[in-house]
Amino acid sequence: MNGTVTVLDKGAVRIHSYMSPADTFHTTTQLIETPSRIIAIDAQLLPAYADEAVAYAQGLGKPLDRLIVTHAHPDHYNGAARFGAPVHALAQVREQIVARGDSLLPTGLVIPVTDFTPDVALVPGTEVIDGVPFVFEAVSGGEAADELLVKLPEQGVLVAQDLVYNDVHLYLGNNDITGWHKALDALAAESGYDTILAGHGLPTGPEVYEQVHRYLNDARELLDDDGQAYKKAIVDRYPSHVGPFIIDIANRSLFPADN
Repeated sequence: MNGTVTVLDKGAVRIHSYMSPADTFHTTTQLIETPSRIIAIDAQLLPAYADEAVAYAQGLGKPLDRLIVTHAHPDHYNGAARFGAPVHALAQVREQIVARGDSLLPTGLVIPVTDFTPDVALVPGTEVIDGVPFVFEAVSGGEAADELLVKLPEQGVLVAQDLVYNDVHLYLGNNDITGWHKALDALAAESGYDTILAGHGLPTGPEVYEQVHRYLNDARELLDDDGQAYKKAIVDRYPSHVGPFIIDIANRSLFPADN
């Protein structure tokens, strides 16, 4: 396996957090194992890494109930077809995925939009799945225009995905640092959640909110009208972070005149 899996035992639930290698900026697929099924959250950029997550899930000996896609960025939905399960997403996230169209991989392979278009509209609220309450909340602004937050209150687990990165450079292409700060403040105000699942990086705790706040403040200080100068400055300030290529991707949106 090229990726790595972190297992967290939460009693009636076990969390299996699959993290891709650094070449795709440690993107995570969360496999929530309930007593009799698996709920997958997010589907990887490269189909090969989606295949690894699916193979691991199959090894648990329980059926994949569904795949939940949290937001409309290709590193979280490209591999959706590999899961062989209904794909759930917020209606607005589905619209954004369809609007982006086919996905072009770095290898040159094109994945048709029909391969990853969600087919089940996820409605915010609480759903009890296999005896386990899942709380679904829609969040607007920040890393993406719209994102899904998933909470498991009985297990103290908050699936933040790309509202939180752990030791990975942030994608700022949505150009909404203020909105991201606001979303982090709302997460930090939540009580009873000691396990935070990041969209990039290893599972962590609530201390990650302050770490992301700090990075965003530094990014705001360092950003000017030169994308390459910004990349050098932020990488110099966070030399241990992985995924500097994600800065290049974001810069295409932040500095379109340079591309």
